[in-house]
Parts: sequence; C-alpha cells; structure tokens
Amino acid sequence: MAASRDYPSPSTLTSGLTLPSTCDPPGEENPPTQKTWIVGLARVFGATGHMGRSIVKTCLSHGDNVTAVGRVGEHTLDQMQGWHDSCLGLLCDVRVSKTVESVIENTIRHFGPVDVIVNCTGYGVIGACEDQDVCDLRAQFETNFFGCLNIVQQSLPYFRKRNAGRYLIFSSTSGALGVPGLGPYCATKYAVEGLIESLLYEVDAFNIKATLVAPGHLRLDEPTGLDDKGSDSADKSRLPTYGHFLVKSPSQPYESQNAPAAHAKRVVQWLSNQQPTSAVKSAELTWQLGHCSFPPLRLLLGSFAVESIRDRLRCIIEEIEDWKHLSFPRADDRDQQTPQPAGEDSTSQHQLTPGDEITEVADGDMEIDEG
Repeated sequence: MAASRDYPSPSTLTSGLTLPSTCDPPGEENPPTQKTWIVGLARVFGATGHMGRSIVKTCLSHGDNVTAVGRVGEHTLDQMQGWHDSCLGLLCDVRVSKTVESVIENTIRHFGPVDVIVNCTGYGVIGACEDQDVCDLRAQFETNFFGCLNIVQQSLPYFRKRNAGRYLIFSSTSGALGVPGLGPYCATKYAVEGLIESLLYEVDAFNIKATLVAPGHLRLDEPTGLDDKGSDSADKSRLPTYGHFLVKSPSQPYESQNAPAAHAKRVVQWLSNQQPTSAVKSAELTWQLGHCSFPPLRLLLGSFAVESIRDRLRCIIEEIEDWKHLSFPRADDRDQQTPQPAGEDSTSQHQLTPGDEITEVADGDMEIDEG
C-alpha cells in the first residue's frame, strides 16, 4: 500500500454546515466513532466520479475507513490502489451480483464490520422517449435500478445479522418529477425511490436506516480530465455527454431546438454553467448522514433540488384540491354517515330489502309491503 496521503479537512469549505439537531448529527453531544464505508459500487459514476471521490476524501479526512469502488472495464486495480492507508480500492459492476458480493466480503476481510454503503451509481440517456430503443431503456434500468437492488440484496443479510447498517442512496430530482427528454432515466429514479421507501419500513426493526440523497447538478470542485461539456476530451469516439448523461441524436419530429424533448439537454447545459451545488459540501453532509442517529428518508442538496421538488409538490396539492369534488363515498358509506334528523323516531326509518313492494296511498304517502 502506498504511503498515506493526508487529505485536508473539509472544514474550510463547510464551516457551520450541519444537519439539524433533530437527527442528532455528529458533534460534541454525539461524538463520531470510526466507521467503515463502501463508496461507489460503480458502473458509471462511483467512487471515481466527482461526487464519489469527494465523499471518499471527506470520510478519510474524518478518520473513517473507506472502500472506494471503481468501474469495471474503465479502471484497473492498480489505479484504484494507493489512495490512502485507510482506503481500499476495488472494482465492481453493480449489474453483476457476484461482483457486489465480492466487494462486501473483501471490505469485511480488510477492515472488519461495514457500517455504511453509499451508492453513487447512475447514468442517463438524453433523448425523447420515442427515440430511445429497448437497449437504451434496459441499460438504464440495469444500472440505476437493478444495480441498486443488487446492492441491497447482497448486503442486507449481513446488516440484519449485525442488527445495524445504513444505506445512503444517491437519487435525483428526477425521482420526484418528470423531465422531458429524460423519460426512461426518470422512470429508473422513480423506481429507486419506491424501492428504498418500501425497504425502510421492512428493515426498521433490524436497526437498518436508509436515506435517499437528491442533489442538484453538482459542481466539480477540483480539476478533472473532462472538457467544459463534461465529455472526456481524450475519447472522441463516444457519444457526447453532459455530466453523467449520454446525448442521443433526435429524430426528425424532435430535432427542433425548441422541442420539449430538448429541454433536458438545455437544462443540463445551463446547470453545468451555473454550477449550483458543491460536491465538497454535499460530501460533508453525506458524511454527517452516516454518523447521525436519526437520518431522514430524503435529503435534498442545493437550492435547485429544493425548489424543484417543492414546486412539484405544490402542483400536486393544487391539483388534488381542484379535483377532490369528484371523489365521493360509496352509497352504503353515505347511508351510514347521514345524521338522523333531531326528534325523528328511529322506528320510522326502514331499510328496503329485495322483495319489498312500494305502493302509493292517500295523501301521497308510501306504504311498504314486506315480501
């Protein structure tokens, strides 16, 4: 193992940045103990992406142990080794359960018990729903959803046996609102949100916690080999990319720059220029999530994520209020809920049954002949 490299404390960038007291964040009243993290479990952007890399460095600067997981086919074990004495570099493909299982086993063998698993895996294809073929759809689901499911299923028996464990699953604002041009990607994130929220109910009795982390578009706080569009300038044969999105050429009905399906590309380009959310600050809050006593189900990072999802929820509430008059109880529910007029004898009420005959008598009164 290479000599330890001391990473600077993130306090210079994150001073005063802390989770609310309701979740009992690490601090004087809740001194953090050393934990072992698995960060990445990557196919596309794991521990080697700028978010995963920031989390690895933050955890190491706080004295934790970290297994940093790189991408099979794009990294070698030699590239993943030597980051830090407290960092184990491994490779994984989340689509393959055996590689996920191997990462967990090797981490336990090297560091001992695993406390926190962070899944930063994910990628999307920018293009109209009509333009994305079955291969595009399956590839996104295999990585974003089934990859997440593989991580949970391979690690959950271990966490149950320990009666402790924590998942920090990086989702997206696209898991809460549909984005034109990102239909299949949004579908994968909606699926992940539903999976983790359901899982949380199932494993709470085992002292296992899970949080969906939804960042806005993340700023690269350090130089990389990527150009200003997010593409690897050394490889011109690949599809153009923006962040972790591949850009598919639009068909004729969607090729206009003003087409709704082009919205995703415009938004990603705009966010890349605005750089609204710091990866370093997000990593510090992620570290606090791993050490706090009562983590939330969802954590939104950055004003873009907060405002986008808040607007979405406001629209849902307004739509419910506009259409709630069309919701009505069943007939038998209404009968049970109808109050009886004051002073009216209950014996005057009669519930019709099949076979009863109704005839009209004098003065317009009704007479019921029970059959």
